[in-house]
Amino acid sequence: MASILGTSSPTILGSRPFSSCLARPSIASLSLTTEQGCGKRYCGIQGKKGRSQFHVAVTNVATDVSSAVEKLAAKESQRPVYPFAAIVGQDEMKLCLLLNVIDPKIGGVMIMGDRGTGKSTTVRSLVDLLPEIKVVFGDPYNSDPGDPESMGVEVRESIMKGEELQVVLAKINMVDLPLGATEDRVCGTIDIEKALTEGVKAFEPGLLAKANRGILYVDEVNLLDDHLVDVLLDSAASGWNTVEREGISISHPARFILIGSGNPEEGELRPQLLDRFGMHAQVGTVKDAELRVKIVEERARFDKNPKEFRDSYKAEQEKLQQQIASARTSLSCVQIDHDLKVKISKVCAELNVDGLRGDIVTNRAAKALAALKGRDNVTAEDIATVIPNCLRHRLRKDPLESIDSGLLVIEKFYEVFS
Repeated sequence: MASILGTSSPTILGSRPFSSCLARPSIASLSLTTEQGCGKRYCGIQGKKGRSQFHVAVTNVATDVSSAVEKLAAKESQRPVYPFAAIVGQDEMKLCLLLNVIDPKIGGVMIMGDRGTGKSTTVRSLVDLLPEIKVVFGDPYNSDPGDPESMGVEVRESIMKGEELQVVLAKINMVDLPLGATEDRVCGTIDIEKALTEGVKAFEPGLLAKANRGILYVDEVNLLDDHLVDVLLDSAASGWNTVEREGISISHPARFILIGSGNPEEGELRPQLLDRFGMHAQVGTVKDAELRVKIVEERARFDKNPKEFRDSYKAEQEKLQQQIASARTSLSCVQIDHDLKVKISKVCAELNVDGLRGDIVTNRAAKALAALKGRDNVTAEDIATVIPNCLRHRLRKDPLESIDSGLLVIEKFYEVFS
């Protein structure tokens, strides 16, 4: 049954006893179910026959006032973040970020543009809009109690032993990866002294562990050292991070939304890493004088009184949060016609896009946009909106080509879809 920890701990939603139901043959058939009854919510794991093998009662802990007050105080003590709803212009960048929050499997977004155009501000303002997810309490990898593929080794072993796991709601993490970070800080490191003296694998998790099931943000990603780029490529490809030190090997899940930003004048990104970003947004300096004045005035208001400024956008922020939560819920119900799928693949083929990532990401992004708009069917207009961002960075570079790659994609789109 659920229990309430001390006021300094997160609110416990419930604890669930596990048995050997995670034996290897049945892992693929597990899914999380929710049933309503007697004023309580119950969680269970469904087997192949659709029968719930066990139920866990989740009690109402809304009366834990002291914990709520403490959480609120901690939130207010944090550095104030510029509200996402207050960002003026840059619609392409904002849309790409929202679509990735709705469907993390899109694969992240690369934002390239002039300096001083609000790239970092916009990405960091996303923190307030991130939804809550179920995690195993005390687990450094934010393990999903209902998905064996995103569980840490310790959690999986606890399940096999039939131990109870405490489940909490936690907000999706956004982790900053500094340019000067060492490989040990990013990947994590093994305590060799403890391993030799006590004979245990003492692992100190790194930034990749913290970013699991969250967002990993790299500012000035085109200036990142090559050895860190290799680490990101490995984790992005497999979804797992493996640390090899002194004959000891430790692996943990590392599935994250990779968001990068940079200035193209400071250097190009390696093609292998560029291809790992699901979407690519180009940001330009605002030319309209009225908009520039509005941006300056809004920034001055925020700097003068951040709390008052954030309060003025509270209603818009909450509306956006509800829209994202609704879109995440309805995403699985969104359908895309076979004819539209064929046309998307035809555009990719005629543009000579390498691999199939372009096709996959375009389909996912179009579905996420339809869900954001509250529809359950993808239209050609949805595809036209997202396809330049999904394919622009996947085209082969032609040094003699003067036209923007995004315009090439749009031209080919209208040629195929007409």
